[in-house]
Amino acid sequence: MTVDKSRLLALFERLVSIDSPSFGEREMCDFIKERLARLGLTAREDSAAEKLGGTSGNLYCYVEGELEKPPLLFSGHMDTVEPARGKKLVRGPGGLLTSAGDTVLGADDLAGVAAILEALETLLASGEPHRPLELLFSAAEEPYCVGVLQYDFSSLKSREAYVFDLTGPVGGAAYQAPTILSFTAVFSGRAAHAGFSPEEGVHAIQAAARAIAQIPCGRVGEATVNIATISGGTASNIVPDRCSFTGEIRSFSDGEARRLLEEMRETMERAAAENGASVRLESVSECTAYCTDRSHPVVKRFEDACGALGLPVRLCQTFGGSDNNHFATHGITGIVVANAMNNCHSCGEYTSEEELERAANLALRLMTAE
Repeated sequence: MTVDKSRLLALFERLVSIDSPSFGEREMCDFIKERLARLGLTAREDSAAEKLGGTSGNLYCYVEGELEKPPLLFSGHMDTVEPARGKKLVRGPGGLLTSAGDTVLGADDLAGVAAILEALETLLASGEPHRPLELLFSAAEEPYCVGVLQYDFSSLKSREAYVFDLTGPVGGAAYQAPTILSFTAVFSGRAAHAGFSPEEGVHAIQAAARAIAQIPCGRVGEATVNIATISGGTASNIVPDRCSFTGEIRSFSDGEARRLLEEMRETMERAAAENGASVRLESVSECTAYCTDRSHPVVKRFEDACGALGLPVRLCQTFGGSDNNHFATHGITGIVVANAMNNCHSCGEYTSEEELERAANLALRLMTAE
């Protein structure tokens, strides 16, 4: 049993043609609902749109199975990064699939969505017995997975998950991902006329700059630290009374990430005090690190499926977050599966007919695994 390649490619092209930027996935959600309804399935949308100010919630579907086996969760996300409006699939030589060059293609993550939907359609048409399946298509995954954060995880029956959302050749899968902490530091000083009475001012930008100069950026041990944006001041003749900067920390160790954040806080407070200023540091835990044991059944099943399809297996770590981080936090063990997307988050994004077919057949093999 294999997927219908022509139907898969037509599905992917249709998905690409739908505008679905983060917080604007309404049409995409409706299309997937309709596609599932054609298969006799009912999809349920949650209230994430109301909570996030978006147009679509997360979309869930339960598929009854004949085998008395625990259900498996298959997941992808409905949103794409910008520029994503007016996307058009362009077919190149050798089955290459790209955008027209002025937008992303949207293979991240529409290749994953297409693989899951086509695999499911093939499975249901075959009549072959299978275990129960759960599908979850999340909204607003690209901005630090805020969509799935709104989901009621207690409603999920699965304890194992395959998240189709990784770059690289099909056959790859990530078993480990980091904690990501984002932060905003706000330095407060005192405004004064820069020409008449600069000594009466407290220079917030200088205090922030002193702190930034002492914060190591780039790779810090096995973690990464980045200062990303900075803003402050109102006019060139005013001593600035405010300066803020933002950034993030990533580490495979949640404890290490939080230790680095506290070191950063101490550095900022010291720099602020040395300049007579004050600082407020706010942080958000965007996702928490996880590591799936490579001997776990969710990994072994993946390896067996790849072996049956003749796909080289490549288990790896990723320093990117995904919905799988949040599944892990709620007791669901999963891996992030390569799904035929390459050069993501750029207008040079691409996939190929062969890789899309491999991804869909891999999803099908996983759905039929006992």
